[in-house]
Amino acid sequence: MRTLGKWLGRLLLIVGVAVAAFLIVAPGHVEKSRNTVKDHAPYEVSDAAQDLHASLIVGDWHADTLLWKRDPLEFANRGQVDLPRLIEGNVAVQVFTAVTKSPAGQNYDSNTADARDNITLLAVGQMWPPRTWNSIFERAVYQAERLHKAVAESDGKLRIVRNKAELDAVLADRAAGKTVVAGMLGIEGAHPLEGNLDNLQKLQDVGYRVIGLQHFFDNALGGSLHGIGNKGLTEFGREVVKAVEARNLVIDVAHSSPQVARDVIDMTNMPMIVSHTGIYGNCPVKRNYEDALMQAIVQNGMGQGGGVVGIGYWSDVTCDDSPTGVAKTVKAAVDLLGENHVSLGSDFDGSVGTAFDTSELAALTQALMDAELSETQIRKVMGENMLRVLRARLE
Repeated sequence: MRTLGKWLGRLLLIVGVAVAAFLIVAPGHVEKSRNTVKDHAPYEVSDAAQDLHASLIVGDWHADTLLWKRDPLEFANRGQVDLPRLIEGNVAVQVFTAVTKSPAGQNYDSNTADARDNITLLAVGQMWPPRTWNSIFERAVYQAERLHKAVAESDGKLRIVRNKAELDAVLADRAAGKTVVAGMLGIEGAHPLEGNLDNLQKLQDVGYRVIGLQHFFDNALGGSLHGIGNKGLTEFGREVVKAVEARNLVIDVAHSSPQVARDVIDMTNMPMIVSHTGIYGNCPVKRNYEDALMQAIVQNGMGQGGGVVGIGYWSDVTCDDSPTGVAKTVKAAVDLLGENHVSLGSDFDGSVGTAFDTSELAALTQALMDAELSETQIRKVMGENMLRVLRARLE
């Protein structure tokens, strides 16, 4: 009996060590396979492009960094965004988006609303607090807590932005030579509301300011671009859109069905965004809205300058993820929408492969110069258009 007990004890120890090793090693392995950067020689950046890039205000509407188990303040050998790389890339404003539910087998064509959720397994595997395992709302709260913790430990180099005054303070300090990056919070799909409009205030209270309506599948607010049947806004979705407009939040229709986007246009008069996308005429895939709809989106709220689209950096939306290919997409967007309605939305750390990370953004500036965009256009695309929308919407 003692022998049996001894062997059971050893077996339990082995199992425990194996589970611990899995929890320590697996999250990094998963991310390395999902957020890849192509091997490449250093991109050639001229002195002129480097000088221009150093003078830009650079903003990015979309990065999913808070989803992954690594310290956003430390340089990492995986993924595409962390504070050291944001500083190296001269990024002034980074929106950190919370992914809270994502269907297994996700694809751009169609996903059923009852598909198994990938984020549950990721939350357990990365040892998120148990409160997040069965609550989509708590997953959003936890990712906000991660950003607040990073801000508190950043020695002033990362600050959260919730209003115009905080945004302007960061920009003023950067202009005075201080090293500081503004971090904003956005949700990718309003699933954390869990069908309860009261949760919108709770999300605001923890810092969320950019509200995406859908992600990869239909939800309580309406149809997804990748859902079933191009459904429009539900009555609950209309309540949420009205509340977002009244509360001076930023509404994001990336991943929303075309009908949802049209419904939002019909019922609002505010600048809206498509945070991470490409241009259909340049890369004709379902993930990109057709050109006429994109034009209608950016024309909404023209009394406040209209909306913007954030151009992504991955090949599914650009058809070419090199700096040259991304610049070609930007130029197509400027030609289609006008220079005041184009910005950046990388989708870094969003389970996409890219040809550069955020530290290498000077290569994109070089590519935009090579594509013969003017300095004024480059300044607008790289950040000024984003700032205009934020100042129009934030209190």
